Amino acid sequence: MRKTLSFDKGKMNVLLLEGVHPVAAELLKEDGYTAIEVRSQAIEPLELKRVLSDVHLLGIRSRTQVTQDIIRSAPKLLAIGCFCIGTDNVDLSAAGLAGIPVFNAPFSNTRSVAELTIGNIIALLRRVPEKNEALHRGVWLKNADGCFEVRGKTLGIVGYGRIGSQVGILAEALGMRVIFYDIERKLGIGNARQCKSLTTLLGESDVVTLHVQGGESTKHMIHAGAIRKMKRGAILLNIARGSVVDIDAVREAILSGHIAGAALDVFPVEPTSKDQEFLCPLRGMPSVILTPHIGASTVEAQRNIGIEVAEKLITYVSNGSTISAVNIPEVNLPAHEGRHRLLHIHRNVPGMLASVNQVFSSLAINIASQYLNTRGEIGYVVIDVDEGAAADALVAMKAIPGTVKARVLY
Repeated sequence: MRKTLSFDKGKMNVLLLEGVHPVAAELLKEDGYTAIEVRSQAIEPLELKRVLSDVHLLGIRSRTQVTQDIIRSAPKLLAIGCFCIGTDNVDLSAAGLAGIPVFNAPFSNTRSVAELTIGNIIALLRRVPEKNEALHRGVWLKNADGCFEVRGKTLGIVGYGRIGSQVGILAEALGMRVIFYDIERKLGIGNARQCKSLTTLLGESDVVTLHVQGGESTKHMIHAGAIRKMKRGAILLNIARGSVVDIDAVREAILSGHIAGAALDVFPVEPTSKDQEFLCPLRGMPSVILTPHIGASTVEAQRNIGIEVAEKLITYVSNGSTISAVNIPEVNLPAHEGRHRLLHIHRNVPGMLASVNQVFSSLAINIASQYLNTRGEIGYVVIDVDEGAAADALVAMKAIPGTVKARVLY
């Protein structure tokens, strides 16, 4: 069995939280990991600090908060796998400075989120939520007032990335006219046309759907003023991040009749368990669809996410590759059969590579191959050497000032 960190994978502890799909544990077991703990819920910070003291690989979804303090309490942690798209709940800078790559699944749930978006658009344009609620009360609202086909309507997509562009493809197939706004210049797929400003998009769209990242740059980007620029009778969807929309402003716009309805799958504050009450100003409004952050909650998406992230963790531990890591330099590495591989994560300061190479020069060790990349404050260098030559070099590399983490793959 190949060894990592100078001991067997069977002795490495893996913690998977929040109901990560079982396929992740299956893949890890197939690769030689046996100490795998699986929990269906998130763990509170104090408990998480305690259990992470002896964990090497951590798998989470969106509820677990991995702060700088928690990272400092995890001296053995090699990598974090976010079995979702977002990584907002992880202090990426602190993880990077601790030499801990963070991997996510930016591709695996694209279709599921796009389909939920399209489903909500059709339901809102046909006023399905209101008619459903009325029928449950025994009221037969069979009329066409305010009900529209999606064909011929203009869909405005804010954020034209993987999900936004997929929504556009599906919408065009239904006969919608697609426009989009993105901070980057992008080529539209099919007949989709990019707008020069968010204001232009809001004014032209019958439906506005949001697919942007979270953070300060997008916080409340859809506020009361932005909503007033939307067409009267338009609908709004947020299946992106809870911070992007001012929910109180949405409520006021619906009550005033300025917008006809809304669908939200994400919220500024979300319950941490099913036992906690969901509080939202939009509750009880018949023209609003509220779903509990289920954009990626399909069997297909969760399985694909489990495979994608587990394989990234396995590859990093066994091979050192960091492709698609969100917080440290990306290095795509070949196999190292017949070689020993030294991995050195360090502060990105002048002279670091020279110091690393001096180690091998002083020990008269020939470097078979070397890979280097940097990202912000962090650098990552990988050196392959002949078998039997790595032990002394690892000790010397760990002693280099600015070293964050170093290990050897035999």
